[in-house]
Amino acid sequence: MAILTNFGVPTGVAGDSAITLMPKLQYRFRVTFNGLGDTKGELVTKNVISATRPGLDHDDITIDSYNSKIRLAGKHMWQDITVVLRDDTNNDVINAIKQQMNNQVNHATSSSPLAGSDYKFSMTIDTLDGSQSTSPTNGVIDSWIVVGAFIPSATFGDLNYATSDVVQVSMTIRFDHAQLQTNFGASGKPASV
Repeated sequence: MAILTNFGVPTGVAGDSAITLMPKLQYRFRVTFNGLGDTKGELVTKNVISATRPGLDHDDITIDSYNSKIRLAGKHMWQDITVVLRDDTNNDVINAIKQQMNNQVNHATSSSPLAGSDYKFSMTIDTLDGSQSTSPTNGVIDSWIVVGAFIPSATFGDLNYATSDVVQVSMTIRFDHAQLQTNFGASGKPASV
């Protein structure tokens, strides 16, 4: 989507009109959870303040050869995601996180599940276009589908007499895989998965 003409960077390509493209805006997003603590994921979604999007790192393999070195990409690892939430007076947010943490390890009995599938959840981070569509996929510019997620750490915020700020809960999310979906058409569905 073009927003301005004659203000873009000329590329030197024949027919390029130096149009400035509409950037994605950081405040137009939604994070939805599937199986987070098995409780009220939609209420957690409504209390998200911020979220980082997935990042990817590759190990660096160096092969020594005759007069030089060759560098190759090795195994990859997804970077952790950080989600910051508002703590609500109904305790929906902290109860969902508490339940998820208990699913991962029951701290009272010091027992843990047999397999990751017993506690891992999935989540979707959508970048939105700002429209008020009632369809869950209309208005979506791109989606990160995150699977095999769990919470290695969570902090439940500070209390302070000297401020009017809301209490914020921060959780780190570690996961197995993420997939970026783009090219959402008029149907609201990705053109390719």
